[in-house]
Amino acid sequence: MAVDYLVMIVYLLGILGVGWWGKRRARSKSDFLVAGRRLGPLMYTGTMAAVVLGGASTIGGVRLGYTYGISGAAMVFAIGLGLLALSIFFSARIARLRVYTVAEMLSLRYGDGASLISGVVMWIYTLMLAVTSTIAYASVFDVLFDVPRWAAVVIGGAIVVGYSALGGMWSITLTDMVQFVVKSVGVLVLLLPIAVVKAGGFAAMQDKLPHSYFSPTSIGGQTIFTYVLIYTFGMLIGQDIWQRVFTARTDKVAAYGGTVAGAYCLVYALAGAVIGMATKALYPQLNGADGAFATIVKHALPTGVRGLVLAAALSAMMSTASGALIASATVANNDIWRRLRTLRRRGRPAPGGPEAHTDGERDEVRGNRLAIVVLGVTAIVIACLLSDVLSALTVAYNLLVGGLLVPILGGLLWKRGNLSGALASMVAGGATVILLMMDKGVLANEPIYYGLAVSLVAYVAASLATRPTDAAVLERWRERLAGRGAEPAPTQVGERATAPVAS
Repeated sequence: MAVDYLVMIVYLLGILGVGWWGKRRARSKSDFLVAGRRLGPLMYTGTMAAVVLGGASTIGGVRLGYTYGISGAAMVFAIGLGLLALSIFFSARIARLRVYTVAEMLSLRYGDGASLISGVVMWIYTLMLAVTSTIAYASVFDVLFDVPRWAAVVIGGAIVVGYSALGGMWSITLTDMVQFVVKSVGVLVLLLPIAVVKAGGFAAMQDKLPHSYFSPTSIGGQTIFTYVLIYTFGMLIGQDIWQRVFTARTDKVAAYGGTVAGAYCLVYALAGAVIGMATKALYPQLNGADGAFATIVKHALPTGVRGLVLAAALSAMMSTASGALIASATVANNDIWRRLRTLRRRGRPAPGGPEAHTDGERDEVRGNRLAIVVLGVTAIVIACLLSDVLSALTVAYNLLVGGLLVPILGGLLWKRGNLSGALASMVAGGATVILLMMDKGVLANEPIYYGLAVSLVAYVAASLATRPTDAAVLERWRERLAGRGAEPAPTQVGERATAPVAS
């Protein structure tokens, strides 16, 4: 185990070093929040795949494979389908808007009244997503190392908060690329084939496992449908995902890179399910399916390789945790706190001049850095109190999809949708989801079913019953969708060249 510890320590120190190096690039709000909108196809693909495949996808995917067999791939498969749909149908338009948050997009489409409520819903979602990724650290450390759960959460959380606060999206992007490579090697190249060989190959697994483990629908048609509603649609509207779209150098990079990342997710989904099946064949009587990943790593892998695969698991968790953390901080600082400050200061003259602009840029970076630290500590505390990764993730996605899917997609697809419809949809859908989760249970299917239905009815009814969106607002929206009227692209004259274009 000493070699495994050494591999882990070297990996974690390397991540912190990469994060510190990324700090040099984060000198403006654009640098800090969206990596200067400079990422090329290679880095964009890696960072997008890294952020969507986190602890729930890795630990949870193996858990579902252990419990249900090949159909356990359904959850991560739904994530991959959502990323493919986002990249093929929406990402180019989203990238051309050149905003920082989903709430800013809603403000452009409907008017300023939509930003605060949507910001609150999105903030809750991103914070809970950060919590679920932080929870996942403990499920690995509990089995592999003699470390108390709270200590594992604090150590892992402190590392994520550290490199995220140092350089913002630049640090996160650079560390995500390292984590993407480590995760690909550790899970796909090493753990998957070794687990299958240890289990005796697929023929032996068929003999040892129930027939249902080889059916793609044994997890249940209703469960698969719910995964599509929650995770596929969730990929279309999450701030953590959109914020990565905003980092693309061009709209073509966003579309192409995201499509490749989505295909990678489908492969990762199948790999997780097969690893879970191999674990079931080898260790059919585990006390809990949550320990399936850590068990196969501990008992099936040789020293050194075990440390690398553990690093791969942590890579998955850290990528999603850091992405969710900066998303939560961005929403809190730009959509909630900034909006409240604007309302409080309304009527006061704004300072002007280039020096004020420069100070404002520095204040933006400082404010977002502070928000990352505060929310990171909050996520660590909540993670110490909770234990179920999939339940916490379900709460996050239920709130996101039930409250924001309809107004966001409605704004992109239906011209007649307006502010009244968007607000009614957010409130009615979000409230329905919360009430039904309290009544039926967090993992019940009814909250998202009825929440989406109520949200859609409220959106259409309120939009048709009130005046259409002002023509000036719609014209501005069309200009931004066409890529006009926003901040200049980083390749244009006048952009400060603090960082090279990333390929």
